[in-house]
Amino acid sequence: MPLRSPAARFIIYSLLVGASVLFVIPFVWLLATSVKPLEQTMTIPPTWIPRAYFTELAGRRVEVTLDFKQTLSGAVVKLASGEHAGETAFFSDAQLATAQPAPTTLYRVQPGWWHVTEKVDRRSGEQHPAWAFVPDSAVHTRIVFRWENYPDALSRLDGSGDDRAGIMSRHHVSFWRFLGNSLIICVFGVCGTVISNAIVAYGFARVRWRGRDAFFAITLATMMVPFPVLMVPLYSVFKTLGWIGTLLPLWAPSFFGSAFNIFLMRQFFIGIPEELSEAARIDGCSEWRIFWRIILPLSKPVLATVALFHFLYAWNDFMGPLLYLTRKETFPLSLALQSFQSQVGGVEWHHLMAASAVTTLPVILLFFFAQKTFIRGIATTGSKS
Repeated sequence: MPLRSPAARFIIYSLLVGASVLFVIPFVWLLATSVKPLEQTMTIPPTWIPRAYFTELAGRRVEVTLDFKQTLSGAVVKLASGEHAGETAFFSDAQLATAQPAPTTLYRVQPGWWHVTEKVDRRSGEQHPAWAFVPDSAVHTRIVFRWENYPDALSRLDGSGDDRAGIMSRHHVSFWRFLGNSLIICVFGVCGTVISNAIVAYGFARVRWRGRDAFFAITLATMMVPFPVLMVPLYSVFKTLGWIGTLLPLWAPSFFGSAFNIFLMRQFFIGIPEELSEAARIDGCSEWRIFWRIILPLSKPVLATVALFHFLYAWNDFMGPLLYLTRKETFPLSLALQSFQSQVGGVEWHHLMAASAVTTLPVILLFFFAQKTFIRGIATTGSKS
């Protein structure tokens, strides 16, 4: 079947769309979960569209959570004696027949009725919200997106809790501090990566010197060394320098180059016509001026590609901050998310997904704004002009 036939194109596009959907589903789940209430985050089957449930409780129309469906017939009663005298409880028909003294029946409950609990703000301090059994017909559903999850999650990202005292505490670290730490690591790292790798790649691509190819092979060989092998010696070096607990170990090494970025830039520089450099030398340009005035302006696609690669790596890096940072005030967003998850006592998925959505948003925006330059840099790397 020819590749350009309608049937072949249909199959190819179907496979591409199917693969795209598989990649998009987790992100859609993240966004959907970020605007749900907590009780709807882990339902089976998943609740893709967040909903709110309303019913009448004590003469008031309030929002409730659907706890479970009753399987036994019985009644909601008011206890007349004992430790819980005056409180309400559910008694099945068998319990009603043997209860002494007989409690006061408030209303009958049929199998299939919902046990509902009034939804209250945890910060209000309410410990005993109202509850009741109601039939399906008494529960009204409405689509409600919980946008308040986002400010709630960001204000509690350091695990300080719901109360205002925790948020206003001097130990509280705001979302903006975490964001600033991430931006410092990424911006300084991008600057170091672009500058150092461009200089080294130019030396490998356009400057002839003895042993150049051997040194380039050695440089590429460093890509085979896994990071776990380097963790202990690097930690010892940074500890000797007094950098542990600061952001320096996370961006300073970028000023010393990396094999993959050097290789990527070298292949691009080789594709630039040599005649341009020869003409500049005839006009009296130094090697540095050729690099700065001719090569770099023609290399914007690969420079943007390398910058984007490092930004993505530094923004999502978790192992480095986990190793070198000791104080919450220095945490980037990647480590703050893990800290938030481990300190709240139980995973509050709606807040965790809201914070994760905010964390991924800068990367998505950056990729879309730099998409054309990024694709051009990848497509032209290694090709002859």
